[in-house]
Amino acid sequence: MLKSFANHAIVAFLKLLSILPYQLLIAIGYGLGYIAARIPGDRNRVVKTNLHLCFPKLNTTEIDLLSKQHWRLLGRSLVEKSIIWLGSRKQLADMIEVKSAVDLTSRKPRILVNMHFTGIEGSIILSALAKEQSWPRTSGFFQRMKNPFFNQKIIEWRNRFGGNSIDRQGNSKQIIREIRNGDFIIIAPDIDLGTKDSEFVPFFGIETNTITTVSRLARITGADVCMMTTTLKADESGYLCEISEPLKDFPGPDPKTDTARLNQCFEKEILLRPAEYYWVHKRFKNPPGNKANPYKSSI
Repeated sequence: MLKSFANHAIVAFLKLLSILPYQLLIAIGYGLGYIAARIPGDRNRVVKTNLHLCFPKLNTTEIDLLSKQHWRLLGRSLVEKSIIWLGSRKQLADMIEVKSAVDLTSRKPRILVNMHFTGIEGSIILSALAKEQSWPRTSGFFQRMKNPFFNQKIIEWRNRFGGNSIDRQGNSKQIIREIRNGDFIIIAPDIDLGTKDSEFVPFFGIETNTITTVSRLARITGADVCMMTTTLKADESGYLCEISEPLKDFPGPDPKTDTARLNQCFEKEILLRPAEYYWVHKRFKNPPGNKANPYKSSI
């Protein structure tokens, strides 16, 4: 009973956030990020561990500053989920601008490779604008949540404009069918999902467990592979969702080489805006061989 009340209270709070003036919502998010950055805890240690591993030339003061910048943007993105999940088409269109180097109406088999910036869920704008822009349906993977109530709610919210959420543990035939049908498939392969269907490839010079899904699906379907990033505009007034031209000669000779190439693309984008990357994820939790898990000991 208490858990059910808490679940519905959170939904009501999200609805309240979604109707606030956008500038006020951003201010709340920045405030939450400011507080979170100064509370010692596991996720703060994860952020700083990741930053130390990926930017070994930065000193402790520089790491601390970058960590605080990250939490500021993460706080903003967390409250903006109220619009991502519950906002109207107009709210989303006002918040996120789409620029594409390819014709999104062509229905050419295409995989959009997203990455975990704080604005990653900006991909929902493709679903929100699909009907008026004559774009195909957007499908994306989701990771099951431990809370069944919110697992179902978030699927419903993400699909409210006609999108399609596909369970990461779901039917691979469905994914292949969606791609061949010309629907958008969005995949974010830069998280550690375990060692199944994965390879150890460099990420900031570290051999990192990375899924090979993009390469394998591109080879099976003959789909173009385009990079997609959703990042803050320079004036922080909103987000820009950019879709690149197809990667040339992709897939290449083997999935491992392709996956390493994608990681290089991610690195290039991260170096342009390091505070926006999703450093709270335990990206290096499955190291190769007998190497120690870097998150089991504090810096």
